[in-house]
Amino acid sequence: MIMVEKKEKPKFNVLNLGFKIRVKDRWRKPRGTHNKKRLKMEWTGGRPSIGYKNAAQIRGLHPDGNPEVLVHNAAELEGLSDVTVRIASPVGARKRKLIEEKAKSMKLRVTNSREKKKYEPRKKGE
Repeated sequence: MIMVEKKEKPKFNVLNLGFKIRVKDRWRKPRGTHNKKRLKMEWTGGRPSIGYKNAAQIRGLHPDGNPEVLVHNAAELEGLSDVTVRIASPVGARKRKLIEEKAKSMKLRVTNSREKKKYEPRKKGE
């Protein structure tokens, strides 16, 4: 198993984030004529750009190193191997259980599994 290490990128914020209550914690493109962030002043922080893109081999991979596949039903698991499975959000409990059972039999990892983890108390030596 290969662990994927993606590039670090800064948090892209609006320029006056800490000074005004109405400025939300999210990116908005600077559009003002004299806007310092639009003029690329160094002290204003990072702007989203193509340079922050990850390598093509890493993009779309789960951190465990396998490609991630979104699954809506058990039939979509056919023919999959060496992938990490993510069950789609609108899938209900009955279908989810079927998908999890089939994935387990095919030895596929499910990232958002609802399977209960069995609690094992720690031993005194640990």
